[in-house]
Order: sequence, then structure tokens, then C-alpha cells
Amino acid sequence: MKWRGSRQSSNVEDRRGQRGPSMGGGRGINPMLLGPLIRLLFSKTGLIIVGLLLVFAFITGTNPLSFIMGGGGPAGAAAPYEPTAEDRELATFSATVLANTEDVWNKLLPDYREPTLVLYSGTVASACGRASSATGPFYCPGDEKLYLDLSFFEEMERKLNAPGDFAQAYVIAHEVGHHIQNLMGITDQIDRLRGQLPQKEFNDYSVRLELQADFLAGVWAHHSQVLFGLLEPGDLEEALNAANAIGDDRLQREQMGRVIPDSFTHGTSAQRMRWFKKGYDTGDLRQGDTFKATSL
Repeated sequence: MKWRGSRQSSNVEDRRGQRGPSMGGGRGINPMLLGPLIRLLFSKTGLIIVGLLLVFAFITGTNPLSFIMGGGGPAGAAAPYEPTAEDRELATFSATVLANTEDVWNKLLPDYREPTLVLYSGTVASACGRASSATGPFYCPGDEKLYLDLSFFEEMERKLNAPGDFAQAYVIAHEVGHHIQNLMGITDQIDRLRGQLPQKEFNDYSVRLELQADFLAGVWAHHSQVLFGLLEPGDLEEALNAANAIGDDRLQREQMGRVIPDSFTHGTSAQRMRWFKKGYDTGDLRQGDTFKATSL
């Protein structure tokens, strides 16, 4: 994949190394120690201690209550994040892929509104709620942001046997596909069905939504190749292998030893590969209506 030296998107928010605010804003006083502490403060020794703390506070500007309350620092503080060389390269790669999707979709869709990519590590807060790395990459329509823990790319290679830079690009392009569905109002239409349909029937709509995002990722790949010559030999196979690796049937078979079709929410490996390949082969948005397709 020819990505080095290309433009990087400015729509990237790096939250790696951050953590959310701690519950309660501090550790507080152990209730068992409250009585003895009050007696100490009002004793002669206690008054001397308080005086020394006030002098120390005057000289250093430190809040003396931090010693009494046990607060270790500001809520949400975290050790400085030190990315590895591999982390830096993956972040640069992701920003470059996002920029490429911007260039393609700005040409294909009038008034395209670009999403933001949020890079995080561990856990993250979004308009759709709090999520962890175990959630995997996701798109939140509430804030129009893509969320990605770069460790997922290592998991793709190590656990899913889906290596390659274009496999990683497919993941980002798939989430951008969900953004396009949101802009088109498709996401809202499906969300309104939640709770109104039996779970099995709603799962079918969920599968069609995911397969359409795969199709849109394929459309992006098609036009990126036509416009910029992005792909190299073997890249298409990497993306198809990744689509195969994350099919519901394959994941269920590996995790549970059996397959439950009624519980599918993303589509089978064959379906995911088929719709990505259709998008790539045609590059035609009109052929991606998975909701009207009689056969997936």
C-alpha cells in the first residue's frame, strides 16, 4: 500500500495515555480515623502541626488539605504517554488513511462532512458511552467520531491472522462507511427499529447495515486506486482476508465451537468479503443497497 509521504488528516484527536476522571475526585478520609484526627487537630500538638502546615503552604503554594485528605493529584491525571516507534508509525498511517478517505468521499459526495478519528488506549468516553479496547474499533453517530485503539491492529495480526497495512486500512474505511450511513440518515432509520422488532429480525437489519459499510469500504478502495494508485499487489487479498477473519460465523466457531446464525449482527465471512469485493469491483454507490437485496 503506497501511503508513505501522503497527506495526513487534521481530523485526528489523540487521547492515548489519558484516563477519565476518578470517582469522587479523591481518596478522602477513612471514617475510622475521623474522630482521632479531630482530637489531634484541637490538641496542643495538633495546633503546632496545623501552624507548620500553614507556613509550608504559604511558602510553596500547596494546599495543606491535600495532606489531610490524601488526594494524590488532580482527577484524571495520568503518567505521560510515551508511544513506541511502532505506535508513532501506526498513528501516522491511520491519519494518512483517514486523509485518503476524505479525498475520495469529498469527490463522491456533495457537502461531505468529515469525521474525526479518536486514537485512544485502554478506555475512552464517547457520546455513545464509555468503551474499552475490547470493544474494537467503532463509530459513534452522536459525535461523528471514529474510535480506534491501535493495539487492535496487533490483535488482527496475532489473534485473527489478518496482517497487512491494507487490512488495517479496510478497518478504518469500514468505520468511515458507518459515518456515511449516518450522514445519509440510514443509521437513524435502523436505530428506530430497535425495540420494535423481535431480536432475530433486528439482527438481520444490523447485518445489512454492517455489510453496507463493507461495501462502502470497497467503493473507497476502488476510487482510491483509480485516483491515487494506492494499492499494491496483494493489498486486495489482505482486505478480503481481514473481512473473512471477522465474520460472525468464523468468530463464533473459534470462540464457542459452534455457530448460531440467528445471533449474527455483522454477517458471515463470505458475506463480508462479497460486499467489500462488490464495492471494490463496481465503485458504484447505487449498487450498495443491502436492505433491498434478496440475497446477501
